[in-house]
Amino acid sequence: MRKSVLSNSCSAVLAAALLPLLAPAASAATDLADPVEYAALGDSYASGVGIGNYTSESGDCLRSPQAYPRLMVDRGTVDSLDFAACAGAQTPDVLNEQVNALSASTDVVTVSIGGNDAGFVDVITTCNTGGDQTCDDAVTEAENYATQQLPAELAETYDAIAAAAPQARVAVVGYPRLFELGPCLSLLSEFERGRLNDAADTLDSVIAEQAAAAGFSFLDVRDDFSGHGVCGAQPWINGLSYPVEESFHPNATGHEQGFLPDVSGFVATRSQLAS
Repeated sequence: MRKSVLSNSCSAVLAAALLPLLAPAASAATDLADPVEYAALGDSYASGVGIGNYTSESGDCLRSPQAYPRLMVDRGTVDSLDFAACAGAQTPDVLNEQVNALSASTDVVTVSIGGNDAGFVDVITTCNTGGDQTCDDAVTEAENYATQQLPAELAETYDAIAAAAPQARVAVVGYPRLFELGPCLSLLSEFERGRLNDAADTLDSVIAEQAAAAGFSFLDVRDDFSGHGVCGAQPWINGLSYPVEESFHPNATGHEQGFLPDVSGFVATRSQLAS
């Protein structure tokens, strides 16, 4: 009988000693099992303009079921999506409307914004209808806006995102270069295409700097799209198209093979950190 009591006592002590060691592992397993709540903010490059297939309920925002935010859910990378990105959006739209999709429970946020603030849609139109000098002047004006005024607008926008989703990891998705250089059946000369690519580089540089200042990650997709711009053998970006709003935007392949790998990798990194 004495041996039995001693054995039982030792077992109880051992169990009590092991309980604190086992508890963190159980907690970590629970954390990893928690659903990943994802919110996608931004402009037409996030909503999926250029794919040609949009959900009726998205209206003029033109959100596509084949855009990378929706693919994140379809592939099981995230569990839920607040899809707030909207065609034509500028930083005030993110500030005044889209941040409402965020909350303290939001785990991951992506945002693609800044191109419309700097007027790059008008710049592309100008380059398609004017000559080299007219295009160069328009690009220079947009670059000046991007370097002088856009930083403060981005900083305010990123601060609002951080405040609305304090627990979230945020990725700022950059813009691809639109064009391949060399021979091309296009209204745009090689000079004009080169200057528009310069504009994308300027925009991405400004966005990357502000993202870093906010403590966000910057996802640079330029290498991913390299060789697949307008005039490429297998373009992931539309050339001049009808309807016109489809022009110079990534197509379905661009979202799947250009944007999605980087965004998925960002979420995977989050999961590794959680473990």
